[in-house]
Amino acid sequence: MPQSLPQEPASQTIRSINPATLETLAEFEIATEVDIREAVRRARKAAPAWQALSFTERGKHLIRFRDQLQSQLEEVAELISRENGKPRAEALGSDIFPVMELCAFFSSNAEKILKRERVWLGKWNLMARFSYIDFVPLGVVGIISPWNYPFSIPAGQVMMALMSGNAVILKPSEYTPLIGQKIGELAENAGLPKDVLQVVVGDGRTGAALVDSGVDKIFFTGSVPTGKRIMAAAAEKLTPIALELGGKDPMVVLEDADLDVATSGALWGAFTNSGQVCASVERLYVAEKIAKPFINQLVEKATDLVQDESTNFEADVCVMNNEMQLKKVEEQVNQAVAQGAQVLIGGKRLAGKEGYFYPPTILTNVNDQMEVVREETFGPVLPIMTFKTEEEAVRLCNDSPYGLTASVWTKNLKKAKRLARQIEAGTVTINDHVYTYALSQTPWGGPKWSGIGRTHGKLGLLEMVEPRHVHINRAGFMKDLWWFKYDRAKYDFLLSMGEAFFSKGLLGKLKGFGKMIAGSRKLKTP
Repeated sequence: MPQSLPQEPASQTIRSINPATLETLAEFEIATEVDIREAVRRARKAAPAWQALSFTERGKHLIRFRDQLQSQLEEVAELISRENGKPRAEALGSDIFPVMELCAFFSSNAEKILKRERVWLGKWNLMARFSYIDFVPLGVVGIISPWNYPFSIPAGQVMMALMSGNAVILKPSEYTPLIGQKIGELAENAGLPKDVLQVVVGDGRTGAALVDSGVDKIFFTGSVPTGKRIMAAAAEKLTPIALELGGKDPMVVLEDADLDVATSGALWGAFTNSGQVCASVERLYVAEKIAKPFINQLVEKATDLVQDESTNFEADVCVMNNEMQLKKVEEQVNQAVAQGAQVLIGGKRLAGKEGYFYPPTILTNVNDQMEVVREETFGPVLPIMTFKTEEEAVRLCNDSPYGLTASVWTKNLKKAKRLARQIEAGTVTINDHVYTYALSQTPWGGPKWSGIGRTHGKLGLLEMVEPRHVHINRAGFMKDLWWFKYDRAKYDFLLSMGEAFFSKGLLGKLKGFGKMIAGSRKLKTP
């Protein structure tokens, strides 16, 4: 994921810029540490009444949010395209629709997912003991969101946090503050109580203040370096965190894959949102025997892609979001070329364009020591390598500090499932890539440098609550045998209890119970 850094560290304002034209869309004052503390205070005041609502009542707010969004589909899609730079179709399909689906799913299913959970205690249930777990809201959560999916990532996390009973403080990316404010506006128009959701605009300093503010949990989506800094800062107050830090996701194309489907999947998986996707195809491993026809077909399809501003509804690829990320892409590609990589298409910033236009770029003759293969690129660059055996393909996939997603392409589903079990990733898709973030029912996240915790699905919702264990002694009129005072008779009785409960064979257990009965007569009443 992209690193979140202040645009102008000394400034007290930030500007929202259209990355295609570089025109200023709006300017905002940066929320200060004092502003953040005040926001947390208001959120804590608002939280109890929100928590007291039933799941059904909270769910109605999510549905009203979805209805507000439905009534403004084109307006919101245009805003996303202008401030983020992606095509209108992607603004709808990748940013807006997943949130609408998420609102529907969690408004209907959160209560079932978070219902009281009975704990079976085995032999202790026979001793009048009973346990259950309640899942209670955390209180006030802070969400620090990125610019690549400036609507779907923060809005989805906000809705899950609200449905769980939390108050929320959202800090959108400094590159997409207008979209963050739009989320707050939609929630307000949907009737959300005052201060249950607050949007604070700012840069890295604002995010740092939110981490230090004493909120009950921080949810961060962004780069590994920023994630490490947040983790270190949160440790000072033992603030829990959930981090989604991106990936270097591999795509494995086996010999029997459908070339037409696989090349089209690779094209979209690598270049959707100009490659600014934590789950985009950033390493492509194709079986050596089919590499030549695969690459030829992929390049042919890539040349047909239309790149233009998002105002052109025919545009397949638009612009990168900011200069910092574009320079990183240029550096990686130039370095790879200097080390022997071959550029089949793209490879240089588009001439004659004022905005951050970088074309879809396909590289061959790369190796796993190049930065473009090892480090997250987060841009429209696809390095391709070949493999001879399935074992080699798995080794190449796992030779990475990241582990967010991966994909396997083959007509043999049994083989694909076997490989999926061996690939170190939070999500492995078969004959598809990228899109599962849009599935509200499934978890999102991964091991290694890809982060800590999960979003979406049951696992994601459980990140928004605290498990509270309640244990009941139904025989409250009796004192426990293991209470004070101790003597030899109690020690012998406990020995016989261990024999009765934990002996391997039935005969040993029966002997132990016999000793317990005999020993109970010698016990003093506690």
